[in-house]
Amino acid sequence: MKLIEDMKIVKNCEIAKNIYEMTLTGDNVKLMNQPGQFVNIKITEMSQLILRRPISICEIDQEKKQIKLIYRIKGQGTEILAKKLPGEVINIFGPLGNGYPEYSIKNHETALLVGGGIGVAPLYELAKRLSRRKIKVKSVLGFATMTDVFYEKEFSFYGEVHVATIDGSYNFNGNVLDLIKSKNLQFDVIYGCGPQAMLKAINDEYINLKKGYLSLEERMACGIGACYACVCDKANKSTETVRICKEGPVFKLGEVEI
Repeated sequence: MKLIEDMKIVKNCEIAKNIYEMTLTGDNVKLMNQPGQFVNIKITEMSQLILRRPISICEIDQEKKQIKLIYRIKGQGTEILAKKLPGEVINIFGPLGNGYPEYSIKNHETALLVGGGIGVAPLYELAKRLSRRKIKVKSVLGFATMTDVFYEKEFSFYGEVHVATIDGSYNFNGNVLDLIKSKNLQFDVIYGCGPQAMLKAINDEYINLKKGYLSLEERMACGIGACYACVCDKANKSTETVRICKEGPVFKLGEVEI
């Protein structure tokens, strides 16, 4: 089966301020079985938007042959994407990259899922899968303000959920690390996705204390490691580099420079 497919849009709606949830259906869903992977979307044939947009897979439904993507309007490409209607088709390349190793945690352990902004999305499928294995799941979701909050209820089906907003307009006032410390949340393995500053803070705090995995967000071009547009350095002053789209986007704590 080819990785490129014209998938049909089932739903495309706004779920928070400038945050959209898109449901797609197609045969390639059979290949999508790893939380944390992404797809590269061809927005349009317009020459100025020729590069595909990488968007993380939020949820996978093999039975219905559907996936959900969550994206934020950031520029012309995602503005066009937000106007797409059910019944239209969109060209999808994926699944791509290496996601979260869901069996890296033992059945009796506790998982802490930490998402910041749009980085909340790829953690949702992971929460579902860990919960099915009877693993205790705790989720910490961080946003700038109340109007940015999404999927709090959805995560609550799989365990306890804590929400932080930087401006204090909803629930905890502060960032995700402040919340984890304030609530004294205990866990065995941490999984994160979000802005670079958030990931760096998690990495620095827990690198010598906990086992964990972080998903890096980066601009990409090809999505398959050929163009070397999303390269980052391996940790410990190594001269070796890795490609976020190919070796990642998920890396172990302390594996790469953030």
